[in-house]
Amino acid sequence: MGSKYNVECIAGVEKAKYFYIAGFFLTGSPDSIQLVAEHAAANNKVFAMNLSSRFICEFSKDAQEKVLPYMDYVFGNETEARAFSKVHGWNTDNVEEIAVKISQLSKASGTYKRITVITQGADPVVVAEDGTVKKFPVILLPKEKLVDTNGAGDAFVGGFLSQLVQEKPIEECVRAGNYAANVIIQRSGCTYPDKPDFH
Repeated sequence: MGSKYNVECIAGVEKAKYFYIAGFFLTGSPDSIQLVAEHAAANNKVFAMNLSSRFICEFSKDAQEKVLPYMDYVFGNETEARAFSKVHGWNTDNVEEIAVKISQLSKASGTYKRITVITQGADPVVVAEDGTVKKFPVILLPKEKLVDTNGAGDAFVGGFLSQLVQEKPIEECVRAGNYAANVIIQRSGCTYPDKPDFH
């Protein structure tokens, strides 16, 4: 790519105020994740990660546990949350209970409380903070409009973060996440319409 284009690589870590890393990177570069996580904690910045898959919770448990104290926001879906619970011996499949337990795990920095956000497909989004749970309904979609759920979780996180970086309240973050996920599941692959209509 560098030979064909004038590429400028800018890490941006020092200037960034928010960091988000998918859990999949735990399999390839846990040391890089740890470096970013520790930088965020030391500099009062927001660090967020996604559980990403049942596989990550099961087979990258040690790397996930090492970075978990630095996570200010933990994202996942109900399957990933239940896998996390099982791996940690919590003996519960209750998504709300799991979300609360994750939010209450120890943190490396006290600057931000940990907020756990668990999506559940067509069921309400679960948000755990300060030992309490709020549930937010998703945008209902007729079955005939459901085309492809690939990318729905990533779209949700993208929508959520788009409002978080603007310091919007959690309700608005979830609303944007639900909007983005709703758009994605009505299209084949991870594509968007030319012009979004989120207001």
